[in-house]
Formats: sequence, C-alpha cells, structure tokens
Amino acid sequence: MRRDNQSLPERRPEDFILLGVSDRPWLELPLFAVLLVSYVLAMLGNISIILVSRLDPRLGSPMYVFLSHLSFLDLCYTTTTVPQILVNTGTARKTISFGGCSVQYAVFHWLGCTECVVLAAMALDRYVAICQPLRYALIMHGALCRRLVALAWLSGFGNSLVQVALTVRLPFCGRRVLNNFFCEVPAMIKLSCADTTLNDATLAVLVAFFVLVPLALILLSYGLIARAVLRVRASSGRHKALGTCSSHLAVVSLFYLPAIYMYLQPPSRYSQEQGKFVSLFYSIITPTLNPFIYTLRNKDVKGALWRLLAQTCRPCGV
Repeated sequence: MRRDNQSLPERRPEDFILLGVSDRPWLELPLFAVLLVSYVLAMLGNISIILVSRLDPRLGSPMYVFLSHLSFLDLCYTTTTVPQILVNTGTARKTISFGGCSVQYAVFHWLGCTECVVLAAMALDRYVAICQPLRYALIMHGALCRRLVALAWLSGFGNSLVQVALTVRLPFCGRRVLNNFFCEVPAMIKLSCADTTLNDATLAVLVAFFVLVPLALILLSYGLIARAVLRVRASSGRHKALGTCSSHLAVVSLFYLPAIYMYLQPPSRYSQEQGKFVSLFYSIITPTLNPFIYTLRNKDVKGALWRLLAQTCRPCGV
C-alpha cells in the first residue's frame, strides 16, 4: 500500500485556457496593436505623474499625494493583466496556470477596491479645498493623508483575501475554457460546477460596499461642492473651482460605470461575452486615459512636467 501511494502522481489543477478573441482570429492583430500602444502610453503617463508628484516641491499638497497613489494603482493594474493578454493574443499560447490565475484575480481585486477608496479620499480633499479653504492645511494634514492611503490599501487587501479564500476552493470539474482576457472572480465563479450561492452573495456584498459606499461619499462631496460653487458670484471663481474637480469627476466616471455594470448586476444576467470587453476597458483604457485627463486639465501638472523635462534634457545639451 505504501509503495502504491508513493507511486501515485501528485494531482495538480490544470491550466486554464483564456479564450479572449481566439474565436475571432481577425481581431487578434488589431487588438494586439491597440493593447501594446495603450500599455506603453499607460506606463509613460502614470510613471510621469508619479515622478512629478514626488520630485516637484510645488506638487506637495494632499491632492497630488493621492494622485501619485492613483497613478501607481493604474500602473499595477495594467502590469497585472496586459502582459498576459499580449502573450495570449500575439501567440498560439492561450493558457495560464492555476497559480498564476489565482494571483492575477487576487491582485486585480486588491487594486480595484483600493482605487475605490483612493477616489473617495480625493473627493474629500476637493471638498475641503473648496468648501473649507481657510482650514484646508489644518484638516488635510500629512498624518490624515497617510491614514487614508493606508486604509485604502489595507481594506482592498482584506477584500482580496476573502475573495481568494472563497474562489480558490471552487471545483471546476474539468472545465478549463475561461471566456475572458484574464482571470477575474465573476468569470471564475461562472466557470465552477459547484453551488456558488455563497460566492455570489459574498461578492455582491463586498463589491457593493466598496463601490457604493465610496461612490455615495463622492457624490455627497460634489453635491456640497456644487452648492458652495453656486454661491460664488464671480464667474472666474466658479470656473476655477469647477476646473479643479472636472478631472477627478471624469476619472470617477471612467472607473465606476464599468465596475457597476460588471459587478452589481444579478449573476443570472452576467454575460461573459460582454463582461470580458468591459473588463478590458477598465483594465487598460481607463489607466491609460487617467494621466492624460489630469495632465490636460491641470496647469500645475503640465508645468511640473515641462520643468522635469527641462531638467532632464539640460545635461544632454538639448
């Protein structure tokens, strides 16, 4: 018996096949080109935002501290998913290991929930800056910013831990084809052959908490900001106040609308075909657009970028 047990091969989970657009071969080359260009732009844009926020002393306010963390999150977002998608789209290899898949959806959900809290902290910062300008430095001090950032990262990690613990134990009964571009919890739950009521309920509750609570705080902050702005008589003052908020509102819309569509619909209505393209949007398009939204709408960031470029080119004699 002992010899027989030792001779048995160790059973390991099989690799998953990421379908992507392999059922539409004519789409693979254009998609590869778009993803590659978007990935490069996302890297350049977010790294630039992080550098200018950290190196330029004029961008030392809490707003830019949160912005640098948002850019770091977007940088990690794209790095978690896009290289795998590029490999699967550009080659005949369409697989991902069980361990790689688990790490991918764990990190992806960690980053997503963290970004929800960071966006809410940025809305709070804008509310204090516009509605309590004389007390801004007193309220938004460095210690509070560090606590808000720590809360964002730790709460996102806690959510990811719960999701991984519930998802990694699901049996798949030989089902290996994942109709998605990368591993994500809703797609993994859909693939399982077991009763997923607990997984669906836990996912709905946690995502509702991380999406709806920060979104409610963001809407409340901007409701109070709108009321304060309407009281400003000078049109220049209104435009200045709205200018500081428009970039953040655009980023919030790009992030929350796909997330609400993806995670807050009943499991019975979840469509893997539509879901995989929505996932692709907020995993690459949103992180690519975010730095450009902040750069094009923010004079301070544009000025800091030009100063950084000037300092970089000066030793080269350019």
